[in-house]
Amino acid sequence: MTVHAHPDDEASKGAPTIARYHAEGVRTVLVCCTDGAEGEVQNPAMDLPEIKENMTAVRAEELRQSVEAIGYDDLIMLGYRDSGMPESEANAHPESFHQAPIDEAVGRLVAAIRATRPQVIITYSDDQQGYPHPDHLKVHDISVLAFERAGDRAWYPDAGEPWRPLKLYYTIWSRARLMAWHDKFAELGLKSPYDDKWFERPWQDERITTRLDIRDHWHVRRAALIAHATQVDPNESFWFGLPDDAMVEAYPWEDWVLSASLVGFPPPGTLEDDLFAGVRTAVHG
Repeated sequence: MTVHAHPDDEASKGAPTIARYHAEGVRTVLVCCTDGAEGEVQNPAMDLPEIKENMTAVRAEELRQSVEAIGYDDLIMLGYRDSGMPESEANAHPESFHQAPIDEAVGRLVAAIRATRPQVIITYSDDQQGYPHPDHLKVHDISVLAFERAGDRAWYPDAGEPWRPLKLYYTIWSRARLMAWHDKFAELGLKSPYDDKWFERPWQDERITTRLDIRDHWHVRRAALIAHATQVDPNESFWFGLPDDAMVEAYPWEDWVLSASLVGFPPPGTLEDDLFAGVRTAVHG
């Protein structure tokens, strides 16, 4: 199960990883916490009155197409309105995710966990200095609590039979990957979109515990991103400035941070190469 804030987050964070596990026969579930109603049109071709007037419905269809491209088996909408940025009118909206009582939002996620029974959950990090969107911060908060509470019958007794997930991972954008892509732009004689401000961001590569080979599924990222036509400009070099084969050649992995585990952590100085490391043994003996 992956827990994301808005439609399009599932495309930019870990789509190839999900595609890999779906191809291996793992049931994959996406929980999207908000409707994306506050999304601004980022693609000039979609900057049309009829799009802006129907943003929620448009983004719902974009999400459907992205989910199909990635290969998610289930999509669960948590049912909240996009909160927008801090101090905005949307942020104060009573139906926004930001305004939702924490126990209510955790309860909804617990119900989703108990209904789908994931062994592994992916969510956002506890350190989001790079992009502290209120909805992203809340995704982290409710995911940690839901991971702890889903297996406890005392919490949310009407939300289904208790289920205890075994591992909780955080998404991470590694500096190593960005540097590899930056260098590949230079190698190919292309202008890199990653200027100095990118490398001055607070990076957390030292926290990485897990590195997955996703070279056979990297193409899914492009299809999922393009599905979000209002949010992603197909001519934007940040996303598409390098050909897919060049991106994979430069960095054929996705990185993750194992935050909580009931089946152990990798030994110091080593990296897992499987989100289900320890889980397969625990389940099958």
